[in-house]
Amino acid sequence: MSGEIEHEGTVIGIDGHKVRVLIEQTSACAACHAKSACTASDKAEKVIDAENRDGSPCRVGERVQIKGDRSLGLYAVLIAFVIPLCIIIAAMFIASAFTDNEVITGLVGLCSTIPYLLLLLLLRKKFQSKFRFYIVKL
Repeated sequence: MSGEIEHEGTVIGIDGHKVRVLIEQTSACAACHAKSACTASDKAEKVIDAENRDGSPCRVGERVQIKGDRSLGLYAVLIAFVIPLCIIIAAMFIASAFTDNEVITGLVGLCSTIPYLLLLLLLRKKFQSKFRFYIVKL
């Protein structure tokens, strides 16, 4: 298992050393021969901002590979899923101690993530500097 995340993509924009790359993200079953008969296949296009570390010239439309540190993927899962889930569960336990109304408990659980999401929004520059991707020509 490699220490890097790798995706192939197409350059759609260049701004100095920053390169915008369009990648096609597919689920494991999206490449299956029976995907037309299955509703589980999933495919999405995403735009990633990456660095051109070596400074080699690249053109719009060129195929490149995006690389990033695998540990950042685990960190992203922690920030995006684990922490909000813990906040929701804790808020619901606290709310259920004060009320027997399940609707209110559920709303408190859902609304409890709003301050966390606002904090992430305020710290987005810090996250952008931590989550760095770079390109490698194919």
